[in-house]
Amino acid sequence: MKKMLSRLWVFIAAGTLVFAMGANDPASSGGKTVRFRYWADTTAYSQLMQDIIKKFNAENGKGITVIGEEAAWDGGAFSENLFNAAMGGGDIDCATWKLTATPLFANNNLLLDLTPYVDKWEKKNDIDANIWNVMKQAGGSNKIYVMPWNIQVLYVYYRPSYFKRAGISVPKTYEEFLDAIKKCTMDTNGDGKTDVYGFGMRGGRNGHEPWGSFIHAAGGNFAKLDSPEAIKGMQDFINLYKNGYVPPTATSDGFSEIMANFKSGLTAMTIHHTGSAADMVKIFGDDVSAFPFPSGKGRWTSMGDTDTAIFKSCKNPEAAFEWVAYLAAGEGERMWCEGTGNIPVSKTVGAREYFQSNRFMKASLDGQSFAGILPIRDTTTEFVTTLWPNTVSQALTGKISAKECMEILQKGLYR
Repeated sequence: MKKMLSRLWVFIAAGTLVFAMGANDPASSGGKTVRFRYWADTTAYSQLMQDIIKKFNAENGKGITVIGEEAAWDGGAFSENLFNAAMGGGDIDCATWKLTATPLFANNNLLLDLTPYVDKWEKKNDIDANIWNVMKQAGGSNKIYVMPWNIQVLYVYYRPSYFKRAGISVPKTYEEFLDAIKKCTMDTNGDGKTDVYGFGMRGGRNGHEPWGSFIHAAGGNFAKLDSPEAIKGMQDFINLYKNGYVPPTATSDGFSEIMANFKSGLTAMTIHHTGSAADMVKIFGDDVSAFPFPSGKGRWTSMGDTDTAIFKSCKNPEAAFEWVAYLAAGEGERMWCEGTGNIPVSKTVGAREYFQSNRFMKASLDGQSFAGILPIRDTTTEFVTTLWPNTVSQALTGKISAKECMEILQKGLYR
């Protein structure tokens, strides 16, 4: 019985599943123990993480034993609970992460500065420089507090049959993209009414993500939303609605609506990530594909993230870094991304046939070098949930100008 217990330790405490996989009990072996807290969206993902931990413990060859502790995401309470535990002197060494949590933890001096570890890591360049810059941006300094793991990158879904009917090819530039939207707005049955719209615009909540691509393509950015370039991008966005190139419901359309419109054939293009790919293929087969948002004066697309971070209180930081590096660019990265369908940050893993042969994953990988996030500020939540949809709706319907819209957004985000 003692031998069995030394190989598998499991208990339930305060809603957290704790397990360690290894040849010996880490407490008695003299090895380096790393306590890792994570969330898993499904039971299959939970089992996958257990398998990854077991493999790392068996094969790292450095006496490192990771003890995984699973906790529910619980609508973001995962991060809040981590913060409370860290402030109370908890014994968690590292955890899965969202970039939005970084400022709170960094400002309270709770996170280990990973910069010196990353700088001497032999696989640093296996991760795109843009991804490292996003990690720094989240922390508000030139330090790296967060280790990238896997991402979701928005791209453009399109119907090849609609492109063929409109006589166009996949756009390579922003101007070609705007023209493609115009040409794909069609009356296909000759009744004088539009029955296919060129683009499925998301004017409702979280529509700021695809909208951001238009702002950057016109030469603007999130740092100064009221710049002439950003206003030009807003005007381009308005014109799509004003000229009837998007469904008339676009002012309030959210995720469900843009997906329903695309799946019903009402729109020729829309923007989302690989999470929608399986359903698209089920409906359209080969008559659905994807391309990265094209380049204009600038280029940007929204990046969703799941990362890892090490706490400053960690007693074995080198061992903890070995673990998070394994998830970022080692076998753990391959196992997790192939098992979940998420996009790897490792160039080596991303070059595998599994990812390159999938047109949707390929579009995601091609967008890594210009993917980013909205600035993380105290005002960001209100900006996303209330200010952006309300203000942009007014602009689309002509109640305010593009300039007025962007001035309101700038003031609201940076007040």
